[in-house]
Amino acid sequence: MIVTDDEVESLTAAWRTRWGGSPIAYELRDRHADRWVRFHSLPESKRYAETEDEYEIILDRHHRVLAELGSEEGLYVIAGYFEDARGRVSPDPRHPGAVPWLTIEPDDRSFFVIPLRLHVSTTSHDRRILDPLLRAVADDEISYAIIAPLDLRWLYHPYDGGADVIAPTAHERDVLKDRHTDWLSAHPAGL
Repeated sequence: MIVTDDEVESLTAAWRTRWGGSPIAYELRDRHADRWVRFHSLPESKRYAETEDEYEIILDRHHRVLAELGSEEGLYVIAGYFEDARGRVSPDPRHPGAVPWLTIEPDDRSFFVIPLRLHVSTTSHDRRILDPLLRAVADDEISYAIIAPLDLRWLYHPYDGGADVIAPTAHERDVLKDRHTDWLSAHPAGL
């Protein structure tokens, strides 16, 4: 579904009210550490899939957490893109219906040196639509992705190696952690 200009404006206002700051995952993790948890995509914190069975594990884990967060209503899908050599920005075809949303300028903390162009689309929790995008994220072909319900009550940031979740409450984060303890990192900071 194509997001209209009015919906883009509404998303911007809702984002500022609910989350503040820029929609960059590592910044969100720092600002909302009390509700943040990271899940790894594969057993033993393996980063990249090498077989179709491993891709199925990755996709299953993403969908299980999204379902537990309550993704049955509409979702925003946000992803970041950089300009090509001609100064154009083209969303990945695995992000159907994406329209421009925000531009994030690099700063001292950025992992990028040119402006990041965020695009947004809306969809349902439909595996046929989400799986190609989630697989591209798992292969590090699409970056800076965030999936969120239309009311933005939680954020789901898939990345190559796992997903960061900003749950609605610390309690809901703890419930997710308890359900999926074997998906957590052994790192003391949960990374």
